[in-house]
Amino acid sequence: MSANPLGLHIQSASLRFEGSAASVYTDLALELKAGGWTCLLGPSGCGKSSLLRQLAGLIEPQHHSDLQLQGDAPELTDQIAWMGQQDLLFPWLTVLDNVCLPQRLLMGRVNADTRARAMALLRSLGLQGWQAHRPDALSGGMRQRVALARTLIQDKPLVLMDEPFSALDAVSRYELQNLAAKLLSGRTVLLVTHDPQEALRLGDRIVRFKTDPVQLQELPCPPMQPPRALNDLGAAQQQLLDALGVAA
Repeated sequence: MSANPLGLHIQSASLRFEGSAASVYTDLALELKAGGWTCLLGPSGCGKSSLLRQLAGLIEPQHHSDLQLQGDAPELTDQIAWMGQQDLLFPWLTVLDNVCLPQRLLMGRVNADTRARAMALLRSLGLQGWQAHRPDALSGGMRQRVALARTLIQDKPLVLMDEPFSALDAVSRYELQNLAAKLLSGRTVLLVTHDPQEALRLGDRIVRFKTDPVQLQELPCPPMQPPRALNDLGAAQQQLLDALGVAA
């Protein structure tokens, strides 16, 4: 895993797309504690994914945003790995080559050490024996495990996850949540999710992305260590739904 956990303090984060009179959000403040999972809940279209893309340097804001790293890391984008809802595997590459792709793009080649690390990750994700297959031979859950391996092999201290489990069936989602919690232990994770139960299972902190006006609100989170079992979420789940204003 990455050598040192990395925290991030976001102040005055603002975003307005060129040609638009309205801002997606303004003056957001959020602290990502080093080595912990922060789960970001909120309705579709409120700006959660845009915030992740801004942090990753994938979109250029029209307003200045103050993003302060807590640790010895000069460039934010150099410290980030990304995992999205779509696996984005290249269909003409094998599973192993898809996992090793970040190094090939960075270095122009893949060395033996990276291939060995990739094989170890595939074994830890239950994909031993699948390394020579292409993505069309895999189920949706298996493809997302490959995407998780590709995220992990980058060995970045800060991981941005944009609904990576939402398209999976309930069993696959539960299994992959457990694997992600185990294999990303010690890293700083910002997870966007629409699922309150997922936030309760994985989050060290749960934050609600509110609209009208746009703001971030801290929500109650169970004290038990993630990943939490479903049967431990009863009272906490109702408390969170109450905080979200969901009627019983």
